[in-house]
Formats: sequence, structure tokens, C-alpha cells
Amino acid sequence: MGLSHPQRFIAHLFVKLISRASDYPVSTLGNPFYIVDVFAEAKLEGNQLAVVIDKEGWPTEKMQKFTREMNFSESTFITGIDLEKRVFKVRIFTPVGELPFAGHPTLGTAYVAAKELLRKDVPDLTLDLRAGMIPVTFQTASDGQPLLWMKQLSPEFGAVHRAEEIAPMFCLTPSDIDARFPIQEVSTGVWFYIVPLKTREALKKIKLDAEKLKAYSVDKKAKWPLLYCPEPENMGNDLKVRMLNDWTEDPATGSANGCLAGYLVKHRYFGSPKIDIRVEQGAEINRPSILYLRAEEKRGLIEVNVGGKVAMIARGELI
Repeated sequence: MGLSHPQRFIAHLFVKLISRASDYPVSTLGNPFYIVDVFAEAKLEGNQLAVVIDKEGWPTEKMQKFTREMNFSESTFITGIDLEKRVFKVRIFTPVGELPFAGHPTLGTAYVAAKELLRKDVPDLTLDLRAGMIPVTFQTASDGQPLLWMKQLSPEFGAVHRAEEIAPMFCLTPSDIDARFPIQEVSTGVWFYIVPLKTREALKKIKLDAEKLKAYSVDKKAKWPLLYCPEPENMGNDLKVRMLNDWTEDPATGSANGCLAGYLVKHRYFGSPKIDIRVEQGAEINRPSILYLRAEEKRGLIEVNVGGKVAMIARGELI
């Protein structure tokens, strides 16, 4: 029997799994490499992320090939480091291309930068992304774990779409969509369709027709959807969401949930210009995730913050 894809990858990279990052000093022979779980309340949950400290100056093509090899939803590459100012230049890739911004890569990379490069507790740091400078702050959650927060760009609100056009792409009917709120394109760095559903039953029965979505989105700003409902599976959470695209279902999508936070405030989904909520995602693919959303409208501008916990899973070097 041949090795599985993850087994081949781990054998190729000689990545060592550890319980605590500080127990294993990384060699400087190759590029240091880490795997973290983001928006994870426990290890081996949340959204997986590979983080490479690119001290060798990889070309774009090699970063893209590495990301395809990993086959996580994203990988990141720290290409510039200013320890004094706590600013880190970062590039983000999916298996099919580079992104200007993404949520779980931002928090996961910030966690690695603080733990492995700064090597001390800091109140905040900044990631220099293609979308702009994204500050990340560090707090302590009620359970004692670190809770990271990123302040996203102010949301932009785009076109509104008809339920009759959107529903068939997900094997839904227009009656599954909550007509009290719009299907709208929103961006805090990356554009998403925000689709309000009435029930958890509708959310769970989604089946994406990727070709229909791709054809529909050719002339649209948004390419990917975030669908949500007000019926979470676990008490203590406020919403349940799913994000599917043409190559995967995402366990946790910080960028899309930032768009959702701005949308919820703009359209007063909870009847208030301010939200402080917990969102669950990823159960359908056995990667349960929790995202913390805070947003508030002040003087016509909406400030969006997305938070989550991060767990170190593996570290090693690329040789």
C-alpha cells in the first residue's frame, strides 16, 4: 500500500510533531516551517495553516507550488521582519493563487511571529499584507488561552442579488433564503456573497454547483459565498456559517466572517449598530471552529474585529 498524501508530505519535509513549540529549536539550515490550527478551541480543530519564514527569498512560483503541495486552504510566507517595530511582511496563497488578505492566515501568522520570532509576550503586532497594514492584538480568553484579534479594513458594500438567481447554485430554493435581509457582496479586503438563510436545515443541505457559481461570478466582484443561519448547533454560539468554493469547503473563514460582521451591523440583523458574537463553522467537514466577531457603526463607519484562538501543531524546516 502506498503512502497517503499527508504521509508523503511529512516524510519529504521531515516535519516533527510537538506538544510545545518551545521544546524544539528550529535549525537555520532551511526555511523554518510551522503548522498551526486557527479559530481552534482545541488542537486538531479549526482551520489548518502552513507558515514559512522565507529567509531564502523564494520566487512566487515556488510559494505557489508549496501551497499546492500542502493542500491546506492557505499557506503564508513571512518575507520581511522588523522586530523593533513588530511589523512582518507576509504573502498569502491558496492552492490556486495569491490573496491580498485572508483571516485565518492573518491570525495564524501573527501567532507564529510572536511566538517564534519575537519570542515574548507582546500586546500587538502588524502584518504588512497586499491589502494593507493589518494590526493584530493579543488578549487572554476566559479559559486562559491566548485570544488573537485582527482589525479588518472597513467593509465595502456592493451589489445586491436575487434569491431566484443565487439559490439554485446551492441546491436551495428561494424560500430557504431569509428575504428580510439582502444577498449582498461585501468586502473587508476580499469580496464575498453574504447569503442569509432561515434555518440550520437549509444550511446543512447545501450542495455547491461550482460551475454555475463560477459562470455567474465572471462579471461580479465576489467569487465565493458565505451562507449563514441563526440556528447554531451549540449553546453559547450565535450563528452558524458555511463557506464553499470551487476546490474545498473552508473550516473557518476569517475574511468572510469579517464581511459578515459588517453586514450584520449595517442591516441591524440583531437590531443594534453593535455586535459581539460567537460564530461556528466547519462541523460539516469535521473541523469545528469558533470565530469571535465584534463590530460597531460609529458616525457612518463600521469597525470590524475578528478574533480566534490558535494552536501550534508542528514545526521543522524545509530542506
